[in-house]
Amino acid sequence: MADGRERNDTRALRGAQLLMVAAAGGLWGAARLPWVLIRSFDGLGQPKQITLTGASWSTALLPLALLCLASAVAAMAARGWQLRVLAVVLAAVSLACGYLATSLWVARDITLRALDIAEIPLTSLLGTERRFIGAVLSLVAALAVLAAAVLLMRVAAHNTGRLTKYSAPAERRAAARDPQSGNRGGPAGSQLSERMMWDALDEGRDPTGDPENGSAEPDVEGR
Repeated sequence: MADGRERNDTRALRGAQLLMVAAAGGLWGAARLPWVLIRSFDGLGQPKQITLTGASWSTALLPLALLCLASAVAAMAARGWQLRVLAVVLAAVSLACGYLATSLWVARDITLRALDIAEIPLTSLLGTERRFIGAVLSLVAALAVLAAAVLLMRVAAHNTGRLTKYSAPAERRAAARDPQSGNRGGPAGSQLSERMMWDALDEGRDPTGDPENGSAEPDVEGR
């Protein structure tokens, strides 16, 4: 049962990592897509059309994508309260991505900001146009990051009080030397994992035996 729960946690962790990588890719794509089109005419030549990409309109898209990638890597080594902290960080990232995506819809007028980014005088403006594909992609990425945060919080809750497959070898050896320490974490820590049992066998100890009997006196009946 414990091994089955550990496998479920492993699948959930991998699913969260895939969601974070997918979200990073979505944010990177959104940063390259056009968000705002500006049409201008300076009176000297043909009218011009300037495209503002997501990276220009929302400069936080690329840093958030890198943060998602870094979180996917960090999730491999994190456990317990570290996973909870990582989940909270991802929830904040999801909120930021959602804000950047919805701001393109809720903003009543984007003209002044668009002119400021493109450095075009107001007298040359002919019109602006919004493109929502990048914003939709950012919103989907925000939902993916939020789902990853939920999965990490779930794994952190299950891993409380017990070692996971990502524990350091020294910690597993320590737990193998003292099997009774796993009982303090409740039913989930009542059994040694298969990996901990192999560590104990490698050190020449019986992982299923009672450690208190290790110092018992030898049998002297034959004397």
